[in-house]
Amino acid sequence: MNPRVFGTLCRFAMLLCVAGCYCVPLGGLWTARADNPPPIDAVGAIEGDAISVQGPMTVDTNNGQVKTILRSGSEVLVKSGQAHIDLVEGGNITICGPAHFSVLKSAGALTIALDKGTIHAHIEGQPTLIVYTAQIQAHPIAIGNGPQDMLVGLDASGTMCLRAGQGAVRIEQQLTGQSLLIPQSGDVSMTNGQLESLRTSAGQCNCELQTTPKLPAVSIQMSALASAEELKKKAAEAKPAATPDPPAEKEEPIYQVFMPPLRYNANTKVQQDYDPNLIILVRRARVRSMLIFQGKVEGDPVIAQSTAPPPALNLRKTGSAKKPEDDSTWSRVRTFFHKLWSPSS
Repeated sequence: MNPRVFGTLCRFAMLLCVAGCYCVPLGGLWTARADNPPPIDAVGAIEGDAISVQGPMTVDTNNGQVKTILRSGSEVLVKSGQAHIDLVEGGNITICGPAHFSVLKSAGALTIALDKGTIHAHIEGQPTLIVYTAQIQAHPIAIGNGPQDMLVGLDASGTMCLRAGQGAVRIEQQLTGQSLLIPQSGDVSMTNGQLESLRTSAGQCNCELQTTPKLPAVSIQMSALASAEELKKKAAEAKPAATPDPPAEKEEPIYQVFMPPLRYNANTKVQQDYDPNLIILVRRARVRSMLIFQGKVEGDPVIAQSTAPPPALNLRKTGSAKKPEDDSTWSRVRTFFHKLWSPSS
């Protein structure tokens, strides 16, 4: 055999051996990642706008999305808004803030210690859910292997509300051991964990998941300078339209009737009627002010007649004015005495 051909075959065989040695570990590693189950104490992935998680947790990255996985012993604080937990077994829990709680998972049972806030749990089969408060423990009961839907709320004043959406809810007082079963569609509330204060409160307990609206697509618009006609049209539209004055209210007189007090005497069979002359009818009306007219009254035009002026009288002044003659007796007597005492006589 040619030595050159033999060397080539040897090198090819060595490459096949090395490739076989490396392929076995790589295949085993890929299978381990694909079949990697979640931890036993994993509760579920939580998401929310304003949440804080303390304690054991796991951060998982899937398709570029980072998710926080709650584990047994995690403490969650929902500062405002809502938070949502997708349970590992397939159910979900909605939390309405402000809320504060911790989770504990053991042997297929999920325990939520609620300090404040409202939780709405929807579970189908597993896990078994128990909600603890300072005095009350509540857990849903399935009807005919159906889904379980329970809502529990606790405020700062100690008022607790419970609602059984699907299935029933059993509540138990931790101090006295008293228990009570809330039927399906029941909505109750209690104060300070006392079962004696249990009462119906329809609509008080509410915590529904609010979906985030889809943001509209961003559109780019190119603006241009407005023309003279558009400016005039815009100015005309900006002028406020003249609003008509509201109609004046019609004032009507007010009538009041004053009657004497009615009397009743149980000792007499026939009651004494009151005197109708004592009834007074009062009419109240506003006196209108006197009308004062201001302006100018115009009537039919008066036609002036043109007349010639009277002729001017030419009166000459004379030294002695002629006195009109008076034929009375007294005038005659005075003339007589005047002539009698005159110096010429």
